[in-house]
Amino acid sequence: MVKKNDISLYHGSRAIIAKPKFGLGKPFKDYGLGFYCTEHLALAKEWACTLDTDGYANHYQLDMRNLAVLNLSAPKYTVLHWLALIADNRRFQMATPLMRNGVDWLKTHFLLDISPYDVIIGYRADDSYFSFARAFLSNTITLNQLAYAMRLGKLGEQIVLKSPKAFDALKFVGYEQADNQTYYAKRMARDSQARADFRAELERENIDGLFLMDLIRGKVMPDDPRIRSNLP
Repeated sequence: MVKKNDISLYHGSRAIIAKPKFGLGKPFKDYGLGFYCTEHLALAKEWACTLDTDGYANHYQLDMRNLAVLNLSAPKYTVLHWLALIADNRRFQMATPLMRNGVDWLKTHFLLDISPYDVIIGYRADDSYFSFARAFLSNTITLNQLAYAMRLGKLGEQIVLKSPKAFDALKFVGYEQADNQTYYAKRMARDSQARADFRAELERENIDGLFLMDLIRGKVMPDDPRIRSNLP
């Protein structure tokens, strides 16, 4: 029975995971070490499959009572807070001094301390989303275009369990098998559509937008009204 404070979560995997264990997994993911889930069954099935392999969408109930939650979609945060976290946790090549300076600037002014939180809600930086982030760090797209891009592809938000307390509040419900021929194709179609929509956005004139270099030179801080005025 689903309680009032429970939310349904799904985790796409090549295995059935009845008891997720805190401390396992890859540390260099979007928000660091954690258990990455979604509220959307279909999306979990897409994440579960590879070109050649079927997967499973593991289903859980998470009791949200007494959990500290960082929701990066809350009004007080912007896409720059998300990007600072991605830059801090992901490992990627910074090909130019501008990218290195940009990452340092973002982490200095927009990086959030996530240690007090049990759960993080935010964008998922899959292949297409990560390419949008790199384009902004390369000073080739504006802040407005980056924020627009993060809304492409749909269902891009994820919920990440970050603490032993959150793992203890998670209850396994069951699983569904994900057929790779169906769901890997859907995953690729979603990614392709996001990229196509983004290319169309790049064709529009955006001469008034703020590039990363503009933010650095203007010493723009998180509460600067210029950020809000350049977000869709």
